[in-house]
Amino acid sequence: MKKIWKRHGVIAAALIASVAVAACSKTEPNPQTSTTTPSAGATTSDSKAVLEVSTVRESDPYLKFDPGESFDKNAVYDAYEKDAGVKITNKWVAADSAQFKEKLKMAIASNDIPDFFPVDATQLQQLIEADMIMDLTDVYNKFATEETKKFMKMDGGLQMKSATIDGKLMGIPRTSNPFNAQFVYVRTDWLKKLNLAEPKSMQDLIAIAEAFKKNDPGGTGKPYGIALNKDFKDGVTGLIGFFNGFHAYTDTWIDDGTGKLVLGYVQPEMKNALRALQDMFKKGLIDPEFGVKDTQKASELLYNDSIGIVYGAEWAPAHLAKGAVKDGKVVQEWGVFPILSIDDKPAKMQIGLGADQYYVVSKKAKHPEAVIRLLNHWIVVDNNQTEENKVYEFGKDRVEKGNNYWLLNPLTVYNQTSTNGEVLPKAIANKDDSLPKTKDQKTRYARAMKYVNGDTGMWWEYLISGPKGAVSHYPDMKKNNQFQQTKFFGAPTPTMVEKNAILEKKRDEVFFKIIMNQVPVDEFDKFVADWKKLGGDQMTKEVNDWYAKNK
Repeated sequence: MKKIWKRHGVIAAALIASVAVAACSKTEPNPQTSTTTPSAGATTSDSKAVLEVSTVRESDPYLKFDPGESFDKNAVYDAYEKDAGVKITNKWVAADSAQFKEKLKMAIASNDIPDFFPVDATQLQQLIEADMIMDLTDVYNKFATEETKKFMKMDGGLQMKSATIDGKLMGIPRTSNPFNAQFVYVRTDWLKKLNLAEPKSMQDLIAIAEAFKKNDPGGTGKPYGIALNKDFKDGVTGLIGFFNGFHAYTDTWIDDGTGKLVLGYVQPEMKNALRALQDMFKKGLIDPEFGVKDTQKASELLYNDSIGIVYGAEWAPAHLAKGAVKDGKVVQEWGVFPILSIDDKPAKMQIGLGADQYYVVSKKAKHPEAVIRLLNHWIVVDNNQTEENKVYEFGKDRVEKGNNYWLLNPLTVYNQTSTNGEVLPKAIANKDDSLPKTKDQKTRYARAMKYVNGDTGMWWEYLISGPKGAVSHYPDMKKNNQFQQTKFFGAPTPTMVEKNAILEKKRDEVFFKIIMNQVPVDEFDKFVADWKKLGGDQMTKEVNDWYAKNK
């Protein structure tokens, strides 16, 4: 039931994820120090009487309901009521991600929130300050199973720690494995056609982009070198992997070498990356309209053979499949490579804590323990699949139909560790079904083997999990310490809450103007100076005050 498509402004159809900075405090949940108890009237019985809780949901273009079902009445909700004793109701359902964010913002502002719902780290802090959400310490300690408590601390406890503010567990982190990388995907059929070697460095990649532009191997008459869109943080057609190749990092706090933390995107390495992108733009290697295109629009140039290079997450092959597989035939060949370095230092992939959202419970909720029931039950069904509980993944028919029924689960947490890179490529290459152990590995192995046996519809899974797939690179990346994990995972500082959105908006404006050659590269230096004056210096001080206490 693992997600096979990550959202970074867009939701797609395939697996895993998340790179984020989360909220945190250094104190572990402690029932002895907790001062907040469930709100008046809250049930504390652990009986299996059906408890009702409300939430809010976001529609998804990849979710397809079985006839007669909807967000309000479906097999997944029915299964939770039957198996976990929790009746889930929707206070509202947003049409898309943008509407969800706006409606949730309005709900918080008017204190018209459901019993539980997902928030980001900033919203978590706002809700705590507004005294709108419950301290879950006692409820969690009493109703979470031992299996749940062990599962939620598989990373050593950092992700749970990130939801613990002043000794109080203020939310349930949506846990995940933080070691998820961006890769660079290249049309290997075009490399063969032009007699080009696979890229080993950033210089190689730029040379390949120039060759693709010059020779137009797709025959479209309008070729470019690399696919980009207006949101450089997107999980596909974004720029994070490119930046990391220059040792430049976006939303990542790094050690400056003196034991102090600095924010990656205002360091000199970012200027070098922007200079390279501007040079590529001048050479016509980047679509001049990329700044107004979202992921889907930018991807049309990949699908129609105008572009053969794109940065993307490990799930990107599921996105590329729309152009790669047509009428049952593979018409585009893509190779996946780890991010490439501009110099002799290995490129490091920026990663976050692994928790990008938190499930919070309203102080008005009558049955907070129902949320812990959902958590307990999800962990069981997602990690111990049986024929019966396939309903939580596939719906009432319990078979894969491409409906993505797993999206209906209202509270999901994922393993914080993964051995997919060690297991799946070997298992698929040797056709050894004894090697996959977890449900995720078994599901992926089965999909990839369908491709091996002629089902081109599973091409994307083979490019993710196969012998030369995305996950095959993880073992070496971990061995060679090629991950740059943010060193700040505290609650948003006061200046972050007040100024971060403004600073990031300014950053995006300046970065895209530089890339599109509307301003000189030196505009970066002016931006950094302004950033410092407008709150950057104060934010850095606050982060380092936190770091001094939490190293």
